[in-house]
Amino acid sequence: MDRDYRLGFSALEREVEIGRVPVEGAVPGWLSGTLIRNGPGTWDAGEKKLRHWFDGLAMLHRFGFRNGSVSYSNRFLDSPQRRYLKERGEIGYSEFATDPCRSIFKRFSSLLSSPEFGANASVSVHKLDERFVALTETPLPVEFDPETLATAGVVRFEDDLDIIGSSPHPHTDPATGDYINHATHVSRNPAYNFFRVRPGRLHREVLASIPAREPAYMHSFGQSEHHVILVEYPLVANFIKMLLTGRPYAENLRWKADRPARFHVIDKQTGELTGAYATDPFFCFHHVNSFERDGDLFVDLLAYPDAAVIEDFYMDVLRDPESAVASAAVAELRRYRIGMDPAKRSSLLEYEVLSEEPMEMPRINERYTTRSYRYAYGIGVSREGRGEWLDQLVKADVVERTSRTWYAGDCYPGEPVFVASPEAREEDDGVVLSVVLDAAAGDSFLLVLDAASFEEIARARVPHHIPFGFHGEHFGEAG
Repeated sequence: MDRDYRLGFSALEREVEIGRVPVEGAVPGWLSGTLIRNGPGTWDAGEKKLRHWFDGLAMLHRFGFRNGSVSYSNRFLDSPQRRYLKERGEIGYSEFATDPCRSIFKRFSSLLSSPEFGANASVSVHKLDERFVALTETPLPVEFDPETLATAGVVRFEDDLDIIGSSPHPHTDPATGDYINHATHVSRNPAYNFFRVRPGRLHREVLASIPAREPAYMHSFGQSEHHVILVEYPLVANFIKMLLTGRPYAENLRWKADRPARFHVIDKQTGELTGAYATDPFFCFHHVNSFERDGDLFVDLLAYPDAAVIEDFYMDVLRDPESAVASAAVAELRRYRIGMDPAKRSSLLEYEVLSEEPMEMPRINERYTTRSYRYAYGIGVSREGRGEWLDQLVKADVVERTSRTWYAGDCYPGEPVFVASPEAREEDDGVVLSVVLDAAAGDSFLLVLDAASFEEIARARVPHHIPFGFHGEHFGEAG
């Protein structure tokens, strides 16, 4: 593998535990706890390869902080897919864009009867009550130990809710502590079901159900103080065709450009659908934040004109030395305004662009979730680099419509995670943490930026490269 961004799409098989990694600069002494990140560790599957970035076997990475020092460890999630590969040397379960090519009977049985189907939870991490869980786009949280990263197993909910697809980006309601997510129910009468899990329980309580004639692919959703917002894009899935043809989920998605995108707004307390609002078609992986102000609902998200970006994330494209996919891998930071007062509603939603810098993997100061906020952080494409892959960090001021960036040659950062300082008075008083691939050195480091100035203050280097992953969380109490 050449020493360029493609190193981030090569396998990491080593599992290590390092009590103290070398630090360049100074990590703030107040930074404590743990940053846990999730993403693929390998795409190798015996004689075959897992075909898409989203398909790689889940690996957790742990950075611990104490008195200015940094520890590191990594470990594969013990999923059915990984065990099958180790024991038989071949793919045993379907992934987003990879299918093991089994018979229709076995595919149907696996999809409907296996409690572990899709438990390769490689997308995100979250706390479900007191459990630390890894998540993917199937409704199977996988519990792990935040200290050792050892897999504890699939969390069994104490209900019979029949769902097949879920979001790896659940929300916690700041007011109640409820765990809120949406999931797709597939039957003769398919629907999008919102559910919540009360603190201290494992029972999924249906909050709302929205009929879905052709279920769409939706990676995330929005939450404001009083509402949840599900944006339905015209990227639809045919589950029956998937079972009959044997083609994986991604290859049964169809973009229907003649259909609008539709915002479904649901009251979190009553479950009532307060409105469905249409706008021109677009696609989105990630919501940024939603909030209510002066009778309006504002929904901030990262928008693509269509869903072509999914095709750009196939491994043969990403590993192609002639490919440059960065231009397709960044989205426009948009704010949609919904007039909740019936007298202010329009027939077609409009939006404004909040930043001149496109970005992906957005994060904010989580204390401002469901509230009016000022700063969003993400990854983007620099003007200084070669434009092959995402190579800069972005701090967008959505009030002043300005931005700051961090860039270093041959370095490719991952999702920025904001951590507030203990005495924080300003929204950006804290640090931003990002795992960065140093392609020239052939390894990776944890970058620590001062969030206010967006200037580098430290690097904690690990002795190998870390493949490009997806999402992580800082857990102050897990350190």
